[in-house]
Amino acid sequence: MSKPLKFMQSNASNPKLWILIGVSVAGIVIYAETRRRRNGKVLQREDFGAFVHRFELKPFPQPPPPAARLPLTGLIFAVKDVFDVKDYVTGFGNPDWKRTHDVAEKTDGAVTLLLMNGAACVGKTVMDELGFGITGENKQYGTPTNPKFPSFVCGGSSSGSAVAVAGELVDFALGTDTVGCIRISASFCGIFAFRPSHGVVPMNRVLSNSPSLDTVGWFARDPSILHRVGHVLLKLNSVEPRRMRRLVFADDLFQLSKVPLQKTVHVVKKAIENLSGYQSPKHMNFGQYLVSKIPSLKEFLQQPPNSQKGISIFKALSSVMILLQRCEFKINHEEWIKSVKPKLGSNVSEDVLAAIKTSYDDMKTLYKVRTETRLALQSLLKDDGILVIPTTADLPPKLSTKKGISSEFRDRIFALSSISSVSGCCEVVVPLGRQDDCPISISLLTFHGADKFLLDTVLDIFSALQEQVSIASNSSSPFADTNGDMDASELLKEKGNAAFKGRQWNKAVNYYTEAIKLNGTNATYYCNRAAAYLELGCFQQAEDDCSKAILLDKKNVKAYLRRGTARESLLLYKEAIKDFKHALVLEPQNKVANLAEKRLRKLIS
Repeated sequence: MSKPLKFMQSNASNPKLWILIGVSVAGIVIYAETRRRRNGKVLQREDFGAFVHRFELKPFPQPPPPAARLPLTGLIFAVKDVFDVKDYVTGFGNPDWKRTHDVAEKTDGAVTLLLMNGAACVGKTVMDELGFGITGENKQYGTPTNPKFPSFVCGGSSSGSAVAVAGELVDFALGTDTVGCIRISASFCGIFAFRPSHGVVPMNRVLSNSPSLDTVGWFARDPSILHRVGHVLLKLNSVEPRRMRRLVFADDLFQLSKVPLQKTVHVVKKAIENLSGYQSPKHMNFGQYLVSKIPSLKEFLQQPPNSQKGISIFKALSSVMILLQRCEFKINHEEWIKSVKPKLGSNVSEDVLAAIKTSYDDMKTLYKVRTETRLALQSLLKDDGILVIPTTADLPPKLSTKKGISSEFRDRIFALSSISSVSGCCEVVVPLGRQDDCPISISLLTFHGADKFLLDTVLDIFSALQEQVSIASNSSSPFADTNGDMDASELLKEKGNAAFKGRQWNKAVNYYTEAIKLNGTNATYYCNRAAAYLELGCFQQAEDDCSKAILLDKKNVKAYLRRGTARESLLLYKEAIKDFKHALVLEPQNKVANLAEKRLRKLIS
């Protein structure tokens, strides 16, 4: 018998021994559970780390009867750390900024307006430092935890405000939106957000990152609260004659999205089918429309070989947005940056350094692009149109990714956010459930000044959207029929080839589709249809078809080349390079693949 067992046997009746054993076992269990929770990332900080400062601002007194109750009575809210609150330092998300600035002498007008209408404020929220960043990660105050999706980033720069709403700590929250700072956060946290028309909510006591792009915006979990807050901040009339609504789907932008169309476009179309006051939805190539309507954007248009103008136009628009942001940030904050030399997180310091180093003398051209973009939206949407686009192209990145977000991810997300940022038009983010356990959403966008029209639309459509989201999440799309007449399918393929040679792309797609229905195991049919989709600018469909072709035939060089071309057009440069490299492995002398790989490597570097 071992010594420990002999010791326990001789002291079995000693109560102190059993207490000691019990405490030891409990300690081991607690330690193991703590390690398990840390490894599983289920430990949550208090309030999800959303707040940088807690306080309470009580609402104004209710008016005596028979006056109606204030519209926001009983609601609580938080504000991003850019809004002045009397007797508190506005911190801009950075300790050095807070240290070098005085307390605010007055409270911002938007915050005061909310208090006057019955809401109570409970604190200031964490944000990306100085308003830069799109992930919501703050190295100084800690990164807020995404309440619904804790393993993913919460999005920025209005991260804390989005988290406070998603975590049900407040009913709504204020943020600011420059290059997507509210919309990205809402999309990643699965909540509503509203970016109003530029300039309609005054920003007199709000720290600015870029005045030509900045807007005050707000988050909510419920469309009715989003609507009520909007009526207060925008000082809208309660009653307005009902107008017809015309939804316009930007098909080329949905090509950028990794979310299946049946979870987005199909859901919206089905939702309005039985609603009164909606015209039949329209589809368009929005990029090609902008090319014809924004002549001043041509000098920013970098047209690589084999790319489509429709996609390049959004890269150009986003480059104008980023250049305008950097120039205006430099004008406003260069002196402070150089004198204080603030400590910044690595992700933010790169953006700030780029802004301070920016040298661009022709600001008039940037403002001209802004004006022409707003006019283009006005011309397209008139007084009844609503543009439907994805809010973000990709699902949210994992938290604390060592490599950070890729340049392709930034390009794709800014391509979408630049539309309302540059035009100054209003946009609302509407959550549409989940895809692969990640939040998905769409954005509705309309012309400058039509904020009430857009808020009313969300309230009008959301219950029908919820119903369709539920239906979509419980259904799956069938794969093509694999049992068909082989000779008939070959005949259809030949007809498709003839239509393709005659530049009848849509007709070719239809023939190839019918061939696939008869025989879904032929890689050539998918590969040929992908070629027709590329000509039509339907890059997501082309990528999907090439992936199916590769599954069926791993040595299909054309499928790799066409998928690489589709991915390049979708701004997925690294994935495109892999496809071109694979084509070179199969055909080392392939000039198209060789040139494409070199071009993309140069572009990324």
